[in-house]
Amino acid sequence: MKFFIAPIEFSNVSVLNSITKDISVIFKDNVSLISLPLNTAAAYSRDRGQYFSTQLIADAMKLTPAYDGKVLMLVEFDLFVPVFTYVFGEAQLNGKHSIVSLCRLHEEFYSGKTNDKLLHERSLKEILHELGHNMGLIHCRNWNCVMHSSQGVEEIDIKGNFYCPECSGILSNNGYKDTFVKLTPDNDSLSKIIDSDHIT
Repeated sequence: MKFFIAPIEFSNVSVLNSITKDISVIFKDNVSLISLPLNTAAAYSRDRGQYFSTQLIADAMKLTPAYDGKVLMLVEFDLFVPVFTYVFGEAQLNGKHSIVSLCRLHEEFYSGKTNDKLLHERSLKEILHELGHNMGLIHCRNWNCVMHSSQGVEEIDIKGNFYCPECSGILSNNGYKDTFVKLTPDNDSLSKIIDSDHIT
């Protein structure tokens, strides 16, 4: 199984590189960066000042028929679907496409303080969460599972950072048994990120 990461109007190269490195470890180097000429303006809501994630996924579908694998878009702008004030991401259940926004994963969004390590942790959790939906997982009641639903960033921080045994079993049954491996202190880039705690 191939995984394609498409950064859309993404400016933070260091964050992108660290995330891509760990996702590559988790999915055993079956990860590639791709460029999508997505017209994000078509999904922008002037009333809300946000971008409609479902529209972005629909537009990406038209651009990626040749990609045989999962396509994850990473963005830095805020996302919404009409029934929610905002979303951290969206994915096609048992499908090919997903999107994750880092906008509300930045600690400075809440406290005015930058914390790169926390941003990295949150980003990985939400990426694994949306890719889990792509691979057939629904929300999990286990707080130690990355598939637990998060209504706010505090719940992202509380929940686990990987698939629980039950969800891992479902992934295996869905044909993804040898697709992924859990990060350890020896193979993740998170341990190499220096904690930062300063006013921006």
